[in-house]
Amino acid sequence: MIRNVMIGALAVAVVGTGVWGYQQKNEKDQLAQTAENMYERAYHDLSFHIDQIEDELGKTLAMNSQRQLSPALADVWRVTSLAEKSLAELPVQGLNMEDTEKYLYKIADFTYRTSVRDLNEDPLTDQEYATLEQLYNQSASIRQSMRETQAMMMNADMPWLAERERDEEEPAEYSFAGHFERMNKSVQGFSEVEWGATDSSIRNLNGELKEALSGREKITKEEAKQKALDLLQLGKGATVQVDDASDAIEYPAYSLVVDDPENKANYNMDMSVEGGEPIWFMQSRKIEKQTIGLNDAVKEAEAFLERANKSDMELVDSTQYNNMAVLEFAYVEEGVRIYPDSITIEVALDDGDIVSYVGRGHIIHHDDNRDIQSPSVTKEEAQAMINPHIDVMEDHIAIIENDINEDVLVYEFYGTKDNDTYRIFINATNGNEEKVERMKDTEPDYDVS
Repeated sequence: MIRNVMIGALAVAVVGTGVWGYQQKNEKDQLAQTAENMYERAYHDLSFHIDQIEDELGKTLAMNSQRQLSPALADVWRVTSLAEKSLAELPVQGLNMEDTEKYLYKIADFTYRTSVRDLNEDPLTDQEYATLEQLYNQSASIRQSMRETQAMMMNADMPWLAERERDEEEPAEYSFAGHFERMNKSVQGFSEVEWGATDSSIRNLNGELKEALSGREKITKEEAKQKALDLLQLGKGATVQVDDASDAIEYPAYSLVVDDPENKANYNMDMSVEGGEPIWFMQSRKIEKQTIGLNDAVKEAEAFLERANKSDMELVDSTQYNNMAVLEFAYVEEGVRIYPDSITIEVALDDGDIVSYVGRGHIIHHDDNRDIQSPSVTKEEAQAMINPHIDVMEDHIAIIENDINEDVLVYEFYGTKDNDTYRIFINATNGNEEKVERMKDTEPDYDVS
């Protein structure tokens, strides 16, 4: 009898294991298909936008009216920005796409700068027109490369996920990676374009970090390990692996992997060799049901900033996504919020863990001796420039970066219209409306389990 019961129990266990295994495979296949569909959509979007760039650039060359030219150039900027977004969604992080990314950025920046100026007062120069002609001719080359890859995709039936798992140092000639790298090499030949001011406007964040960190006292790997443990407040059971960061970044840094078995979590972190500054880190674990509120999350974030010796940081934005708080802190000097000098922290609302930290802006832009000018426009004059349908609730003085990465002293107004809240920045020197942002509401918890 006992033998029969044991055999029956074993049979049930085997069947249960089989069902569990089938469910796991099914879920994995569904996730893979979802990712595949996402990559497929992003690639076709990229191809479509590359086509649009060529079309829109071609239109600008045929126009003789300055009134039409400004919105046409703005369209090139808009479409190029969409192409940049689609490229960023593709699994090409391991490839050298720097030239293509830089080229798209330069097109967007050139057309934006040209479109926002008064072309009646300051029309296109002969050199700028020649630049547009070059961009148009070169966009055709990129479009042709994209179409070749698209045709190969339709015939080869090779999943994007298979491309991500390639182990070869050099991409195969007829792989997606091979096509992308050939496209990147073709873009390298476009260096003869006369971009004008845009050459110096390219944001090289790694280079800016290198400059900001240069000259600081260097730390050892052992010191980096201890700094990470102190910042994260992990116990003796935690282990830290420290390696030199990738050569792809321009500043010397350590790459840390922290395992915290007590909390069933691990962290990935980049820390600068010069100064021992955490550049960013992220915790990897499942965040459970919310037990603390936003106020408690802010306190945890402020305590972390204190441990990291980041003083005079003020909370300027807070949003809740499911069980996580996303908090932005800006440095405050003489009562002025310095928005470029900012830190973003994410806090888990199940136990208050700091699960993500990004400190690039603070490292690059922090300056204890910043020269802050006095406003030329009064707060009342600035507020008069706001849409009269907005009810202003709060105001501050701040420094922001405008669309061409220049620091601008502004009045910052928070206002409401119907159920929406807006943040409006008015230039404190000339009264121009610099930027308008719609503030995000707390996202509902989409728990479908």
